Amino acid sequence: MSWDEEKVNKLKKLWGKGNTASQIAEIIGGISRNAVIGKAHRLNLSAKIKTRTATSNQNFENSQEEKSNKIKRGRKSKFKSLIIEKDFEPENPKQLEELDDSSCKWPIGHPDEKSFYFCGRSSLKDFSYCKLHLLYAYQPKGKKEEVTEKEEVPEFIGKKIQSA
Repeated sequence: MSWDEEKVNKLKKLWGKGNTASQIAEIIGGISRNAVIGKAHRLNLSAKIKTRTATSNQNFENSQEEKSNKIKRGRKSKFKSLIIEKDFEPENPKQLEELDDSSCKWPIGHPDEKSFYFCGRSSLKDFSYCKLHLLYAYQPKGKKEEVTEKEEVPEFIGKKIQSA
């Protein structure tokens, strides 16, 4: 296969329009996709055509960012409303076998004890816990518990640290 001026001009024109190498090969006829890519590279045509994977990955990343932004806003507003509400229904102790999708699965006590049970209140949609236990389970991001007492380093350890 040889590239004559007509085919080269057609390649430049179609490449500039943004056609894929496969489309260009099909339109020109008698050449492969790889031949089109090779010739475009030798002619130093701009590489503005993105591959399918590059465009699909970009779309995927953009959609993930949008979803995470929506989730963040929704989650924050859900918890704000929980903090304002303070009327929690009474506990409805349930054993493991009695739990269903709509009951709070917060464990009370230790599993080895006979008095162990699950909260059993009605859980919120898309969560495994009731309003009260959601406040325990999901802490706001960036807020760590403040340390009330600072432990002092024993003197002999302090000396070893300084000497090291």
